[in-house]
Amino acid sequence: MVAGFERLLAGLGRPGTGGAVPVIDYRLAAPKWRFLCHAVDVGGLLPHGSGDPDIRVLEPRQPQDDSELGSRPGVYAAADGIWPMFFATVDRERHRFLMSSMGARPGDLGPPAPAFYYFSLTAEVLARRPWRAGSEYPLPPDGFELQAPVVARGVRVRPAQPVCPRPVRPLARIAVEPADFPFLGQVLPHDDEELLAMAEAEPLGFPWLGH
Repeated sequence: MVAGFERLLAGLGRPGTGGAVPVIDYRLAAPKWRFLCHAVDVGGLLPHGSGDPDIRVLEPRQPQDDSELGSRPGVYAAADGIWPMFFATVDRERHRFLMSSMGARPGDLGPPAPAFYYFSLTAEVLARRPWRAGSEYPLPPDGFELQAPVVARGVRVRPAQPVCPRPVRPLARIAVEPADFPFLGQVLPHDDEELLAMAEAEPLGFPWLGH
């Protein structure tokens, strides 16, 4: 399994200067999330999840985020192979909703420390199963800054969210389906008004359990 992952990583090369990014022809028996986690933990790459199958350059954007790092304009990725699969497979074009998520590792530890995840969507939208095919784009780590550790539910964790202030060209694209997302059946429903009220009352209390 690892040898197959290494062959795929060896074929990625460096970012090009134009045109479509290379597509990873994934034919290994191991689930795609295992390869993507290997690409992060061993290859040092930072995936970005999207429903757009033809991203050639990721441009900095201004996110809606109250955290110090997450409020900056930039290109956002994940120091994790699974977390961006949520963003890749939720249909944000056809549905209006609030989404709440986190991918993190304990304290200041990096791989191979265990990862922790939290995913939730507006209850009414989750009931309609708003899933789609998407893509993960492995990005080179150059220029990215990782979010500092935070305390969530009384536990010190390092969120898997890095940001780069300049445009980034992906190394490749790998297609993903909802069935590739290992936590598809564990996404929780929430009430939008209750979620926003909890976030305003306790900005650093993520994940805001009880909704």
